[in-house]
Parts: sequence; structure tokens; C-alpha cells
Amino acid sequence: MAIRTAGKLFKDLVRQRVISTSIGPSRHCSSAAASAPKIPHSSKKGRRLLTGATIGLIIAGGAYVSTVDEATFCGWLFSATKLVNPFFALLDAEKAHTLAVAAASRGWVPREKRPDPAILGLEVWGRKFSNPVGLSAGFDKNAVAVEGLLGMGFGFVEVGSVTPVPQEGNIKPRIFRLRQEGAIINRCGFNSEGIVAVAKRLGAQHGKRKLETSSSSSPSNDEAKHGGKAGPGILGVNLGKNKTSEDAAADYVQGVHTLSQYADYLVINVSSPNTPGLRMLQGRKQLKDLVKRVQAARDEMQWGEEGPPPLLVKIAPDLSKDDLEDIAAVALALRLDGLIISNTTISRPDPVDKNPVSAEAGGLSGKPLFNLSTNILKEMYVLTRGKIPLIGCGGISSGEDAYKKIRAGATLVQLYTAFAYGGPALIPQIKAELAECLERDGFKSIHEAVGADCR
Repeated sequence: MAIRTAGKLFKDLVRQRVISTSIGPSRHCSSAAASAPKIPHSSKKGRRLLTGATIGLIIAGGAYVSTVDEATFCGWLFSATKLVNPFFALLDAEKAHTLAVAAASRGWVPREKRPDPAILGLEVWGRKFSNPVGLSAGFDKNAVAVEGLLGMGFGFVEVGSVTPVPQEGNIKPRIFRLRQEGAIINRCGFNSEGIVAVAKRLGAQHGKRKLETSSSSSPSNDEAKHGGKAGPGILGVNLGKNKTSEDAAADYVQGVHTLSQYADYLVINVSSPNTPGLRMLQGRKQLKDLVKRVQAARDEMQWGEEGPPPLLVKIAPDLSKDDLEDIAAVALALRLDGLIISNTTISRPDPVDKNPVSAEAGGLSGKPLFNLSTNILKEMYVLTRGKIPLIGCGGISSGEDAYKKIRAGATLVQLYTAFAYGGPALIPQIKAELAECLERDGFKSIHEAVGADCR
């Protein structure tokens, strides 16, 4: 009996073709070219390494599964992905990232079967999140791997940045690892397949989600409301502008008209350092005019009972006190739905400044960004008087880091660079550690802990 059970699970595992996505991408870079992107010929070495690692996992899994329950086996799969991590370090960062997107798009990643700790569940913008840990924009630039990423256990996934017209981005190489510092520098420059390609993919995923919901057997009201438009988690769409565009607002409006129907929330990205002039849109007048036009474009569309998707703005960490006050004033005056704090930094804080790679132009992400972005987060929470949901992003690599962001004012958190280095195993680890932090300090929910250090 045990042999037959092991054999069945062995075949299931073969079909799943589980591999890790733990590799070294940048915050804003993806070169996937279709809904199921092809792995470039230059990555043949990577494919061979992946194949060998996958076969090893399958053989080990086949010998292991007959003695454990589903939850234990799920945990083993996530832990086993750590075995693949060293292979990806041998690949060029951008090739590795392309391979990761391809893997996630095909479902070659572990799928989380275990429920999240109840203490992590929360509701924001009328949407239910099973946990507050999300994947930031930049990994799945063209929305080719949404289902696979949400299936790994993220509470939400943000795709993009998406530009109206396809563009290649900046010249390669444009991604640089600083592995010892747990950081990455990128200057990708909004490489995107454009809103039409992304709309087709999200439309197909949205239709699949609706079909699954309608065909499910009499779900309760709670079950029907859980999750978002693309699956069990919440989907955000990050909008950018084309490099050569002279009317930035028109680009964002076009993104709203085409993509908002598929999004659980929308993000106006005005803070990437790799598009000339983009950060100037964070000025008080420029931001106010931009947000008003985008809000009007969203609100003029027809919406059902759930209403239009929330609109957020993603800001830079390299802002002065006056800049932050201006942004807070605009956010409050226009009743912005949220802010993401923050994007990558053009600064090179210690110890990155001692690394020769720090001389490369571009935005820095990862551990060295943590203190800078968290301080900006705390200031913005105070300036907005806790009235606007904030997403804390920048340097999170543990549950304790996520907890510090929440205590500083974040309702939700996002990671990317740590996921690039740590892979899928990092997701359940961060969630478990975060739950422990909350319980340790006597909080009964995420909402209770938000802004605790600012009171």
C-alpha cells in the first residue's frame, strides 16, 4: 500500500515539476515574451542544472511522501527548494530572472497547501488578505506568472510596471548583484511588453477565476469574498510611463482604462530612478494634477457593487521632509487610497558604498535599503495621521523585518530582493516569524500593531 501511495505521489510530483524561483533578479526587470515565456538558448546551462535539481527533488520526494501528511510534505517541498538556490547564482542575473519567470509561469514552483496563521488575516480596501506579505512589482513585469506566484502563499502579488507602448528598457547589462550585502542594483528602465499584451493575459486569468468561482459548489459568503480577481490572493497592477512620452498623465490614464478592470488595486509609479524625469512627478503640483486625472479616468468607468479598484502611489526613499509633507498633503486632500513606501534608492548606504559594484548607476534594493525606507515610512504614517493605508517595501528579509515595518506604520508589506536570494522557502518562513512577533508582543491582529512605534 505504501509503495502504491508513494508511486501515485511520485507521478503527481513529476507532473508538477517543482523547482525553485530563488535567483537574482532586479526590482524592475523582466524579459518574458509571452504568457508562457521561452527560456533563451543562452540559458541551456541553467536548464541542465534545473533538470538535474528537479530530478533529485522528485526522487527524494518519491521516497519521502508515503510516510507524511499533505501539510508536512508541502513544508518539505518549500524547504527542498533551498537545494536549487546555489545553481542560480552561477547564472547571469537577468538570465536567471527570465528563467524564474518562466518557471513560475509553468507552475514549476511549490504550491502552498497549508492555511496561513489566523492572526495574519486582515481586510484592507474591503478586500480580504490571508496574510500581509506581498511580492512587489518588478518580478512579474508582464503578468505571465500570476497564478504560480499567488499559489506560493503570497497574500498579494503586484505585476508591472506596465507601460502603454512596448519598450525594451535600458541597455544590458543592467542588473548587478551585491550578494554579500544582500542587495541588487538595477537600471532596467521599465522594460515592458505593453498594456495590450498584459491585458490579454489578465483577461484570461480573470475569466478563469470567475469560471472557477461560479462552478464551485455553493460557497459560503465568506469564501466567495476571499481572494481577488486573479486567484486566492490579491492582484495589484503597477502602471508606468513610456520613456519618450511627453504627457505622463495620459500614459497612466491609458493604463487605467485598459487594465483597471482586472486589478484589485492600481499603483501609479512615479519613483523609479531609471526613467528620466519620472521622479519630478512627486512634486506637490505635479502629483496633485496627475492623481486628479488618473482618479477621474478610473471613476468615469462603470463599476459593479465592489466599486473601482483602490488607487495608490509609489514614492521614492530619497525625499526631503518638505517633499514628504507635500505628498502627504496631496494624499489627504485627494483621499488617495494608499502609498507604497518605497521604491529603490539612488543612494549607496553603508556597507554598499565600499563595494566596487556600487559605482554602477541605478536603483539599490535589498537589506541596505531597510533603515532608509522604514524611516520614510514612519514619517509618512505620522504626516498622514494613520488615515491612509501604507505598504512598507524595502529591505525585508525576515518576519522581524516585516514586523518592524508594520510597527512603523505599514498595513501591508512587500519583498523582492530577499525573495530573489532566498527563494520560495522564504515565504512561509516570514509568515511564521511575523505571527510569532505579533503573539510575543500581545497583539491579536495585524491592525492592532500598525503604527505601534508612532503612538
